[in-house]
Amino acid sequence: MWAASCLASCCAACACEACRTAVGSIGRRSARIAYCGLFALSLLASWVLREVAAPLLQSIPWINHFHKTPDREWFETDAVLRVSLGNFLFFTILAAIMAGIKDQKDPRDKVHHGGWMAKIFCWVVIVFLMFFVPNGVVSFYESISKFGSGLFLLVQVVLLLDFVHGWNENWVAKDEQFWYMALLVVSVVCYIGSFAFSGLLFHWFTPSGQDCGLNMFFIVSTLILVFVFAIVALHPKVNGSLLPASVIGLYCTYLCYSGLSSEPRDYECNGLHNHSKAMSTGSLTLGLCTTILSVVYSAVRAGSSATVLSAPDSPHAGSDKPLLPFSKADEEETKDVPKPVTYSYSFFHLIFSLASMYSAMLLTGWSTSVGESGKLVDVGWPSVWVRIATQWATAGLFIWSLVAPLLFPDREF
Repeated sequence: MWAASCLASCCAACACEACRTAVGSIGRRSARIAYCGLFALSLLASWVLREVAAPLLQSIPWINHFHKTPDREWFETDAVLRVSLGNFLFFTILAAIMAGIKDQKDPRDKVHHGGWMAKIFCWVVIVFLMFFVPNGVVSFYESISKFGSGLFLLVQVVLLLDFVHGWNENWVAKDEQFWYMALLVVSVVCYIGSFAFSGLLFHWFTPSGQDCGLNMFFIVSTLILVFVFAIVALHPKVNGSLLPASVIGLYCTYLCYSGLSSEPRDYECNGLHNHSKAMSTGSLTLGLCTTILSVVYSAVRAGSSATVLSAPDSPHAGSDKPLLPFSKADEEETKDVPKPVTYSYSFFHLIFSLASMYSAMLLTGWSTSVGESGKLVDVGWPSVWVRIATQWATAGLFIWSLVAPLLFPDREF
């Protein structure tokens, strides 16, 4: 017994030392990865608590103070929202602290890149304290999370548009036949993918013998958008390119699929529901990991986008400093000049705050239901309409990015 106790103590000490060493090794280059890891951990905690914490929450008097105890799904949703609220406050506080940082000599730069043991401890404490706040606060957070999630989705769309236009400009700027051929090949592949994917959507979501007018409308309107993108991009006055139009068309087709696959599993027009009844733990884990990767990618790209987030004095924002010093004196002088930050720390954390709201909405079915027995992620009619609305917003912003220079020739876009 004594030996087992000693062995357990040694294992615990070694584990703590390993964690402390790993946290201590986080440097400037790996800080963003560490924030992603912390965010992924919060999503995993939300998912686990959604599955197991309902009986515990039912026994807490300041949470379950109702005359009639709500069903299990209410407590599952409440657990997710409380973890999300803690995550939102943690990143919002960091965003406020990091506001206005312009160079790496600012003391707050070290706070952003270091102090990980203290930050992890603060995160745990904040999330823990959220289980003591009144239900009214959680309900208010649930309401504003819908708007925050919409803003996060809008950021995703803006980042995608910035990416595809930059991709096109980069290859066109090379002004070589190889890159022009590459543009054509990628565009053709994207169009083939869009049309083939649309055919699968017709097969999966418009089964014969069922009245599936709504699904038919979504799929047909998506195909129309794909054609409209190409027509507008190739118009002589627009002088656009097929590459952005084809990529955005493929993305809109994916959004259509994402929306249709989020339809309730008992909906007769959801042709995937027969396969979803027996979802394994591995499938659920894969779905959650996909959600985590999507959210984390958007947060990291938004936090490091030179176009959207360059600090006023960052290298991406332009500088009058010469590329090479003229003399040794000038070289010594440049050593004393503080290096500007390469991205906005404050906006980076703000994106994680919005992503916390968005992930909570995914895990709770946009707070209307957590799915069938709490076993599905991002399923229900609210999820469907959010995806379709995102598709329409993407289409509108892309067409605007093409025609805006014609409507306002004196402004830079």
